Amino acid sequence: MTTHAKVDATEEQARALVEESRETTWSKPSFAKEMFLGRFRLDLIHPYPKPSAETAAKTEEYLERLRAFMETVDGGVIEAESKIPAEYVKGLADLGCFGLKISEEYGGQGLSQHAYNRALMLVGSVHPSLGVLLSAHQSIGVPEPLKLAGTAEQKREYLPRCAKGAVSAFLLTEPDVGSDPARMASTATPTEDGEAYLLNGVKLWTTNGVVAELLVVMARVPRSEGHRGGISVFVVEADSPGITVERRNSFMGLHGIENGVTRMHDVRVPKSSLIGREGDGLKIALTTLNAGRLAIPGMCAAAGKWSLKIAREWSTHRVQWGRPVGQHGAVASKLSFIAATSFALDAVQDMSAMMCDEDRNDIRIEAALAKLWATEMSCRIADELVQIRGGRGYETAASLRARGERAVGAEQLLRDLRINRIFEGSSEIMRLLIAREMADAHMAAAGALVDKNSTLGAKAKSAVGATGFYATWFPKLAVGVGALPGVYAEFGPLAKHLRFVERKSRKQARALMYAMGRWQAKLEYRQGFLGRIVDIGAELFAISAACVRAQEMRAAGDPDAGAAMELADTFCRQSRQRVRALFGELWDNTDDADTTLTKGILEGRYRWLEAGVIDPSEGTGPWIAEWEFGASTEPNLLSPFLPSTRP
Repeated sequence: MTTHAKVDATEEQARALVEESRETTWSKPSFAKEMFLGRFRLDLIHPYPKPSAETAAKTEEYLERLRAFMETVDGGVIEAESKIPAEYVKGLADLGCFGLKISEEYGGQGLSQHAYNRALMLVGSVHPSLGVLLSAHQSIGVPEPLKLAGTAEQKREYLPRCAKGAVSAFLLTEPDVGSDPARMASTATPTEDGEAYLLNGVKLWTTNGVVAELLVVMARVPRSEGHRGGISVFVVEADSPGITVERRNSFMGLHGIENGVTRMHDVRVPKSSLIGREGDGLKIALTTLNAGRLAIPGMCAAAGKWSLKIAREWSTHRVQWGRPVGQHGAVASKLSFIAATSFALDAVQDMSAMMCDEDRNDIRIEAALAKLWATEMSCRIADELVQIRGGRGYETAASLRARGERAVGAEQLLRDLRINRIFEGSSEIMRLLIAREMADAHMAAAGALVDKNSTLGAKAKSAVGATGFYATWFPKLAVGVGALPGVYAEFGPLAKHLRFVERKSRKQARALMYAMGRWQAKLEYRQGFLGRIVDIGAELFAISAACVRAQEMRAAGDPDAGAAMELADTFCRQSRQRVRALFGELWDNTDDADTTLTKGILEGRYRWLEAGVIDPSEGTGPWIAEWEFGASTEPNLLSPFLPSTRP
């Protein structure tokens, strides 16, 4: 056997690879990009984007059928057995759930992103593992990469199978490689006859990989004569000789998820399996993840809606000290937070999906902001729900049912939601990704000035170009329409919140400009500062979405418009408090002290503090497993839910 190879990459090499793979042009306007530049472009999101009457009718008809089926599905069975029963998967397949976004031309439902999100909300509310099964298959599995870069032949061959229920998986992460693709060790070596590639490597956390029929595999093609090389993406049959699923992983939550470790040893794939060109793999992956990120806020919004329902019913029913607990101030504040934030979560996911369907804006930043903000806030909601429920919040649904009480899985919700802040871009990585995109205009104007590796000549040339940009841009940050009381009057009581967004967008743009001057090339290492700027932008984005959504309901004469205005107003008040705190922490924080202390931690200076406890994991294995290629002595766990859907 040969040992799994490791690839070393310097910081500069890693940065260069990601920079080369990101989309560098902005052919369409971006609400979030403009906001980070201090320009509040309300016209890019208002009037609220809406589907056509035909699309809306199609969506409602499908969701009605889906709801009828989901009401027969018992999420408790999935939780107890840590597996999705085959009959549930078959029912989803029969409804076309594996082809929600695949066009009707290839046998799919041809639903919009907005409809897709709503379908995931329904499915995920029964058990989130069902939502993950469908979203991993469609948002990052075979359908999305083929939609972006697949050939006509590839689409004809694979999309009908995917639509019928051939589960697909996305294989990117490796045991030694997480968010640093420059160190990817999996290889795709061209064969001597030039007709195929040989895949070798180990992929970790392959969601759906245990039951997949089709795989999207990321691997590095060596550069050679006739081969451009670089990280590339392939569509691969999961039962190809040389592919072994080493194990099915278990997790804190998502107990029905089919996630494993997949080994590839000399897996021969025809050159027709290459999606796009050699070297385009990371670019395709990054674009694919944008679609995946749009789905996650939908499931987070579903969690908020369910939490509100449970919290309301419990706080009305449960009586303490002579009154329902919801009437006590300490609980009332939690209920208000859950309700107001749930409205904003729904507005953020709904508007982001609508913007995707409208295709008028470049929403790469909006998708990332929606994913970041929704995953963070839904976890807060779940934590507050557990607190409101008290001991019953900590007790499992199965235990509650066993002693005759309503089986409310509040603790399960907390466990299931936690992964959303990690997968498809952890919150920390999302903040860095957004920070790079929000700084794009600055990098274009003055990139050499903040590049530690640029020459004096390059800096001088960049200074000339930067002077022109900042001479026209910076003065406009001083005063804006947000200072005028009558602006946005059509929004009624919400107008003041939009004026707040306009003012604070200019303030955060000024803060970023000041930070660039203060830290210059070292700004990229000020991740605490950049993260707070991004979090400010996320809150301003959520305020904007909530206000525009409530106003749209009012303009449409929706009978719930008054309630929506109340929810939006309260949410905006709560969000504004968080924004003010974040602005204060930009310059008054413990970042430097944290860095100094962490240096001591890593050097072992405080190891004495660890005394007095026992570490049960000591001696159980290395921090990262050394996976090997070759024949496996472990059983192959490939066991698709459904019979093969191949012709």
